[in-house]
Amino acid sequence: MNFSAIRTIYTFEMARAFRTLLQSIVSPVVSTSLYFVVFGGAIGSRIQEVDGVDYGSFIVPGLIMLSLLTQSIANASFGIYFPKFVGTIYEILSAPVSYVEIVVAYVGAAATKSILLGLIILATASLFVPLRIEHPFVMVLFLVLTAVTFSLFGFIIGIWADGFEKLQLIPLLVVTPLTFLGGSFYSISMLPPLWHTVSYFNPVVYLVSGFRWSFFGKSDVGVAASLAMTLVFLAVCLVLVAWIFRTGYKLKR
Repeated sequence: MNFSAIRTIYTFEMARAFRTLLQSIVSPVVSTSLYFVVFGGAIGSRIQEVDGVDYGSFIVPGLIMLSLLTQSIANASFGIYFPKFVGTIYEILSAPVSYVEIVVAYVGAAATKSILLGLIILATASLFVPLRIEHPFVMVLFLVLTAVTFSLFGFIIGIWADGFEKLQLIPLLVVTPLTFLGGSFYSISMLPPLWHTVSYFNPVVYLVSGFRWSFFGKSDVGVAASLAMTLVFLAVCLVLVAWIFRTGYKLKR
């Protein structure tokens, strides 16, 4: 394992994030704070509690997960797409660096940035609403697994995309709607029977539910099922990344 190469790529990607601090950190935190003001204030005044949890506190795991998913995908997809766009990806591929080291560096940097952002949002949320974390180890586990999984997914999107428009296509048209419909701001038990059943086909429900369980010990889906779904998606992403490098998909001229 070429740790020097991993460190070089990782350091470069992290430095890029700090050079664009307003876009990478400040903007998502401000946007999430507005969610607290709008949903926690306007809707929270009408919905006092959900499953025995204050509504303002109830939406915190969903908001963190929303930011985690979108930022993990954005960081990883742009991180690998930009070298493709300027042509430096071929220098990396021709260097004595294995595919595993490339993935570890790019995905590791994207996941690190997303985890830091999630922790900052968690600290920001504590300024707005009272919070408790009943299972901190599980919370960190879901935070790390989700960040790594969706950074891998973003890495795949960055390889697949052949234009800046495509980088936003799946996050905007698929991931964000699934997150909003995945119980981020409500419990799926509040839905009519038909839509309650349909919600179980939304993979984001399992992510949000497991993450929420780590905070309050309450969830729409069992924590074991949530963890299993996360690991399945992680495995699928790993298989796709392995296939991409084995076949050279969208990497060979």
